[in-house]
Amino acid sequence: MIGLEYILDLYGMQHIELAEKLGIKKQNINLWIKGKQNISKKHLPTLEEIFGIEAMYFSKELTDLEKLEIQKEKLKSDLQPVITDHEQQFLIGENDDLVEVPVYDKEELNQIEHDIEKAKLKEKFQTILSRAEHQPYLDTFKLMLELLDKTQNEPVFHKTIEGLAHYLEVLPDWVSTGPEQDEFESELFEILDDHNY
Repeated sequence: MIGLEYILDLYGMQHIELAEKLGIKKQNINLWIKGKQNISKKHLPTLEEIFGIEAMYFSKELTDLEKLEIQKEKLKSDLQPVITDHEQQFLIGENDDLVEVPVYDKEELNQIEHDIEKAKLKEKFQTILSRAEHQPYLDTFKLMLELLDKTQNEPVFHKTIEGLAHYLEVLPDWVSTGPEQDEFESELFEILDDHNY
């Protein structure tokens, strides 16, 4: 679905209403949505202003992640949330580091932030999986999925994954969940160094 169509639907705006705001004919909106005509560049700033959405979203086929990003912007506009706190999270696509993420006073916004992170994780997983050409890599993916499915709440699983992230320099050294984790990693690294392939 093209962005403009999705945005109009999300905002509950009719084609005729948008056409009037832009000073054009309704048929132009229909042509834009059907992809028979490109959205005129002169109208993009007005569209940005009307919806509070970046221009890049109006003319393209939207991914699930982009739809969530647009929903988030609409929620922020509708709810006028207040940031009550910040929490550190390891975010997909960031520079292998923890970032400060806002916590809002509106649960709907916190939920959509969570949904966005899940969508980013799915996209990243699909990208990585598409590059796994050889069977040993596919077997590793299968094993990881089984571990996530069956042992994700096991402390030893989480500690080992965090340890591997430090060992393989995916997480910086300063990121730690505490002295117990540091001690666990020290022992784990000795074993890994002894069996370094």
